[in-house]
Amino acid sequence: MIEDNYKQRGLRNKLVKKLREKGISNDAVLAAIAKVPRHAFFDDALLNHAYEDKAFPIGEGQTISQPYTVAFQTEKLDVKPGDKVLEIGTGSGYQAAVLVEMGAKVYTIEYNKKLYERTREFLPGLGYRPFFFYGDGSKGIPAKAPYDKIIVTAGAPVVPTALTDQLNENGVLIIPVGDRESQKMLRITKTNGKLKKEEYDNFAFVPLLGEQGWK
Repeated sequence: MIEDNYKQRGLRNKLVKKLREKGISNDAVLAAIAKVPRHAFFDDALLNHAYEDKAFPIGEGQTISQPYTVAFQTEKLDVKPGDKVLEIGTGSGYQAAVLVEMGAKVYTIEYNKKLYERTREFLPGLGYRPFFFYGDGSKGIPAKAPYDKIIVTAGAPVVPTALTDQLNENGVLIIPVGDRESQKMLRITKTNGKLKKEEYDNFAFVPLLGEQGWK
């Protein structure tokens, strides 16, 4: 079992304070970040950095996202308990853990086989049990659609039509779109079958690989 002591809880509370200062105001998002033991996702060599507001490598050319990015995307997703959420890019599983902590029913898909296997084995040990899938996340998971919310944790060249097609009426899709170096965060809502797009600041994500992502 992962040790989670008062020191780590104190560091999480400091991180939450920093996220508030940076403009994150959703109490449910901040409460989830205050609960998920981020240090459990780090190798021993990087353990002291777990509660810094930075992204860190997790192997396989991937990173665990910066806490601010996780908080920003999750806040824009507007997650409610019981929401059916599709996550594209399981990675370390940290974002999925935050969503599960918020009461969402999470379906998460990972393109990298080693990461998929590692996270599928590791995350339930922390008490977080999303539904894990391996495959091309740019195509979503049509067999389990539709979804109330979809979150993409990798940068896409365009918004995959497969994802907007799998979005429920009044659903929300959060996706970074741009080139391989920098992306704008898009919030897409579906109302009466029509898509409305809002655009936010620049972010830098690893590329979304797949048929409707980067080849």
